[in-house]
Amino acid sequence: MSFVKYLRRDSLLQLARKPSLHRNSMLQTCRTLIIETAPPESVKLNRLCGSDSGIMEVALDRPVAKNAINKEMLKSLEKTFETIGKDTSARVVMITSLVPGVFCAGADLKQRRSMTPSEVHTFVNSLRYMFSFIEGLRIPTIAAIEGAALGGGLEMALSCDLRVCGEGAVFSLPETGLAIIPGAGGTQRLSRLVGRSVSKELIFTGRKIDAREAANKGLVNFCVPAGEAHEKAMEIAQQISEKGPMAIKMAKKAIDEGIETSLASGLEVEEMCYQELLNTQDRLEGLAAFAEKRKPLYTGK
Repeated sequence: MSFVKYLRRDSLLQLARKPSLHRNSMLQTCRTLIIETAPPESVKLNRLCGSDSGIMEVALDRPVAKNAINKEMLKSLEKTFETIGKDTSARVVMITSLVPGVFCAGADLKQRRSMTPSEVHTFVNSLRYMFSFIEGLRIPTIAAIEGAALGGGLEMALSCDLRVCGEGAVFSLPETGLAIIPGAGGTQRLSRLVGRSVSKELIFTGRKIDAREAANKGLVNFCVPAGEAHEKAMEIAQQISEKGPMAIKMAKKAIDEGIETSLASGLEVEEMCYQELLNTQDRLEGLAAFAEKRKPLYTGK
């Protein structure tokens, strides 16, 4: 952000001619103005420590637009998840919201209206890539959902391995009502999760479903009392982080790659993943801890 946004060129020249005390005062005023008008970070990364070390929290925080994803927020998401992808200490990721009553309202349609068709195409492709990147992380991902998960917000939740919601959560892919379709993975991930017929009904009608119906349809893994989704997601994350890190990664790989093939090919993927674990220090530690009736100390090696 530049001073020029707030001061004209002639003002800057006048500032240079002022006595130092007055100039310093004006500079301080400008600095304050810049700090106060700088947009806050819409995506926050929190690395937990202590017994929860290895758990990463990605918090959506754009209250002015109910966490609707604009270009700037998308860049922040990309930066955050690229950081997580490179962090060898990361064991599990939780996506949550700091905005009461909403997980994510989808793409920012106000910004969308000012885009050209080419810009829309680029944005949606980038969003699709972002959600595929989340899905492709080697470590488990959990969406903790309170309130509305609509459009791109639901597509982001679908890219996670697990979903936990509070009873007040609401889900919808309303794109057909805007004469478009879910374009960031919704048509593909929803149908793979809940089946072709249910997916068609939800996308064709664009209707909203509540938390209980989402749980009954298999859209979410757990439905808990309103306000407790984060707590439940944290409980699951803690359970995962206690397990052998390499085993969790190989389990995810075996499931994700095997499910898209025949049973015979899937079993070959499983065998390959199992072989990857045979010579690890963690496997020996697991056996030793079992024999000694103690909690294993896994290092991911």
